[in-house]
Amino acid sequence: MNETNKKGYKIMNRPAASPAVSCYFTAVTGGIRVTLSHFLRKKITMQYPEQKWQLPENYRGAPYLVKDQDGRVKCVSCQLCEFVCPPKAIRITPPGPDKNPETGNVEKRPKEFHINMLRCIYCGLCQEVCPEEAIFLMNDYALTAKNRSELIYNKDKLLELGGIKFDNIQKWKNK
Repeated sequence: MNETNKKGYKIMNRPAASPAVSCYFTAVTGGIRVTLSHFLRKKITMQYPEQKWQLPENYRGAPYLVKDQDGRVKCVSCQLCEFVCPPKAIRITPPGPDKNPETGNVEKRPKEFHINMLRCIYCGLCQEVCPEEAIFLMNDYALTAKNRSELIYNKDKLLELGGIKFDNIQKWKNK
């Protein structure tokens, strides 16, 4: 029966709980059922250092500098990649004309070339705009460091990671 209190609210009588509900038997069996269903599923955990993700063909990774067949830096310090970079992660310092005969017919080499990997958004615009094909995106997704300053790559580190790119056209070859 429903009754009203002094303020006029109805008091609803609740039916007595069954022994199974009062002992939380149904909740416990439901939890065990969920646990067993997760336990018996196919495992999708990957053992990271030994196993790595299969990257798609059009994956855009971190940008790196490359050298030509003769081991010379392909970058001519045109600074187009610096201007087109949306987060301003690339910083180039051009030194001016280079009269060293070892460098071939290249007029300029970057004095300093830094890419802040913490700012880089991996958009790939630097690779697209580079007229000398000196910047390439590598298929890596695990950039690790102990502190923030290690993730600001200088020219030597970028060249070390990028390696040598072999081209059919050798435009800087001395004639």
